[in-house]
Amino acid sequence: MVQFTYRFEKVLTVREQEKKQAEAVYNEAVRDFEKVATQLYELLKKKEELINYQNERLQEGLTIDEIHHYGKFIDSLEHAIEDMQKKVNQARAKMQWYEQKLVEKNLEVRKYEKMREKEFSAFQEEQNRKEAQYLDEISSLMYNKKTI
Repeated sequence: MVQFTYRFEKVLTVREQEKKQAEAVYNEAVRDFEKVATQLYELLKKKEELINYQNERLQEGLTIDEIHHYGKFIDSLEHAIEDMQKKVNQARAKMQWYEQKLVEKNLEVRKYEKMREKEFSAFQEEQNRKEAQYLDEISSLMYNKKTI
C-alpha cells in the first residue's frame, strides 16, 4: 500500500511553529497587561484609602499643613494613576494586536489542515478504487482460470 504524503507538510509545520510563537508572545502580552492593570488597581485602592483616612482625620480635626500635605499626596497619586491608565491602555492595545496576529496564524494553520484532510480523503478514495480494481482483476483471472 502506498504511504500518504501531504505536499504542504513542511509549510504546515512552519505555520504551526509560527502559531506557537504567536501564542507565546500573546501570553506574554496578557501577563504584561495583567501586571500593569494590577498596579493601576493598587494605586486606585491606595487613593481611596487615603481619601477615607483624610475624611476620618477631618472629623477629628486637622491642621492646615496636614490638609495641604494630604492634598499634594492625592494630586501625586492622581498623576501616577493617569500615567498608569496610559500604560494600561497601551498594554491592552498591544495585547489585542497580538491576539489578532494569533487569530490570523490559527486561520492559516486551519486552512492547511483542511487542505490536508481533503487531500487525504481523495487519496483514500483513490486507494479504495485501485484496490477494488485489483480485486476485480483477481476475480476475473480466477474465473478465467476455472473456465479453462
